[in-house]
Amino acid sequence: MRKSLITSLALLALCSQVNATEVDIITNQGTIRVDLEDTAAPKTVANFLRYVDEGFYNGTIFHRVIRGFMIQGGGFTSDLERKTTHKAVAYEGDNQLANNRGTLAMARTQDPNSATSQFFINQVDNAFLNHGTRGAAGYTVFGKVISGMEIVDAISAVPTSTVGPYQDVPTSPVIIESVTRVN
Repeated sequence: MRKSLITSLALLALCSQVNATEVDIITNQGTIRVDLEDTAAPKTVANFLRYVDEGFYNGTIFHRVIRGFMIQGGGFTSDLERKTTHKAVAYEGDNQLANNRGTLAMARTQDPNSATSQFFINQVDNAFLNHGTRGAAGYTVFGKVISGMEIVDAISAVPTSTVGPYQDVPTSPVIIESVTRVN
């Protein structure tokens, strides 16, 4: 009985690893592989994958880059034209995941339920973005970089400037060529 239970638990652990969703964010600077948190943020992951499957992110840019903080993309073309998005996804930032180095989180306005397509990758631990900090909603973490963090660091180091109303815009576009499912 005990041997059967251990075998079952091992198979369950293996199956849960096999069912993890990974995506490649392919940029003109290199590829960033992300493991998505399907269980902790199911609505957010489904929302993100809808955009992935539609090819929405292809040709968008990392339009906001702040060294020692994060890189943000997924909503603008290289001409800084905002792309039309689907309806916002419900806030899932209370999922116990933290905005630590290498995590992927949803960008939003002051309304916690306003996230659509834009996401950011934390370059450093950003605890002040977590749920409940200062009694406020945080930013929903829904993935973690599993390879390519050196690409995130390189992107965060590119020169930036202000372009019209937008600050921290890379002076040379950092293009998201595509985002594709790995499994």
